[in-house]
Amino acid sequence: MSVLTTVPTEVYESGDSALRVVAISEASEENWLTVHGLAQWLENCGAEGLHGAVPTYDSVLVEFDPILVSARQVRAFVKLGLLEIGRTGEPATAPREFDVPVVYGGHYGPDLERVALYQGIDTEEVIRLHTEKTYTVRCLGAPAGSPMMDGPAFPKPVPRLKDPRLSVPAGAVAVAGRQAVIAPAVAPGGWCVIGQTPLSVLNIRREPLVPYKPGDILRFREIHAEDFNNYAGLELAPLELAPSASGVRP
Repeated sequence: MSVLTTVPTEVYESGDSALRVVAISEASEENWLTVHGLAQWLENCGAEGLHGAVPTYDSVLVEFDPILVSARQVRAFVKLGLLEIGRTGEPATAPREFDVPVVYGGHYGPDLERVALYQGIDTEEVIRLHTEKTYTVRCLGAPAGSPMMDGPAFPKPVPRLKDPRLSVPAGAVAVAGRQAVIAPAVAPGGWCVIGQTPLSVLNIRREPLVPYKPGDILRFREIHAEDFNNYAGLELAPLELAPSASGVRP
């Protein structure tokens, strides 16, 4: 991740122990780079009283201890951080790449045909569009650090289910609106599930709990249903660290 320029921002108080910094330009990519660059700078600056910075697509929530530091002082940290990342182009973190095998349709992707019908294309085209691009993790969402990503180039945004499911399995690969996601853990969900990866995404004995972070790159790859069990028990990992399932993993 590299920040070359920063964009205009606005700062709002969020309760008595947080500020919300919002990037307000019309350039969504620059907004994202700015808030994530600021979050990383704040995490690394070592300022007393700062608890953390949680970035999303175009904003970052800066949490602090009001006993140790005031909102006015945190605003000053934010201003300094924006100046620093704009001046130095830092922080710069090389993205890591992840290969995500997916079984599409059927039991693994119960909404594949629904998505294809709504888009006016066949299921093979849905899979082709979903697997032909790479996905940048924009931020981590619920549940359990789900990788929130810009979705595939479908003709239309994908509507959410009218009746959300009470339980979506871990590894579910889903789309909604213009976004895409993987479910790291079992949870209710209203996104359309088009497939499932057999890889384990969440590890509660590991810190961080999920292996990717904002800025990393995921690529989905179709596998056959009969290969699902070949990957069972393997953890999602960066390509340079990923274990192999004999004969079926690149």
